[in-house]
Amino acid sequence: MAQNGKNGLVSTLTMANRPKLRMLALAATLTATVFLLWQSDEAPLNRDREAQQLRGEAEPDGFVVNGSYTSYDETGHRKIVFTSPRIEQFEDENLAIMESPNAELFSATGDEPWLLEAENGRLLRNEDILNLSGNVRVLRTIGDREATLVTETLTLDNNQGIVYTDDPVKITDSLGITRATGMKAWIDKRILELNSQVEGRYETVR
Repeated sequence: MAQNGKNGLVSTLTMANRPKLRMLALAATLTATVFLLWQSDEAPLNRDREAQQLRGEAEPDGFVVNGSYTSYDETGHRKIVFTSPRIEQFEDENLAIMESPNAELFSATGDEPWLLEAENGRLLRNEDILNLSGNVRVLRTIGDREATLVTETLTLDNNQGIVYTDDPVKITDSLGITRATGMKAWIDKRILELNSQVEGRYETVR
């Protein structure tokens, strides 16, 4: 009887502990489920956040990273090549906005291209007009002579092959420095016209 009583006690304790085991197993399952749900929620959130950062605040219709754009004339010769680490495209306005654009402007004469760089660029694709702003620099090479033009804004009309600005400009070459307000240049003719308030400082060649 004592033996049976002992067995009965053990059996009763085992049955009494089973609900606790079931509760522990249920708690572990719930914890794992919550963890998996949290992980599955976090991944899309992180992906959405990364995609939003990559897309940018302006919410363009599309964008290109490390993009390049080339325009040709009717004979198939290159007119302009520009590159940018990021180009955002807005279809309704047919507009492309560029970060830190660099451009090469080619003339029909086959001479060295004009080199342009700026902090920002806006390309109106219908008109084929590129507006540059922020520390705009233009490098021209004619023979063995180089000239650098610096201004704050510059417009390139690719159809007409001209660049112009109404802002102050500073031109530096081997002969000296020229300052003016406003400028217009014809790429094919390699002619540069200064508008007003022109003043220069030149070194005399001995």
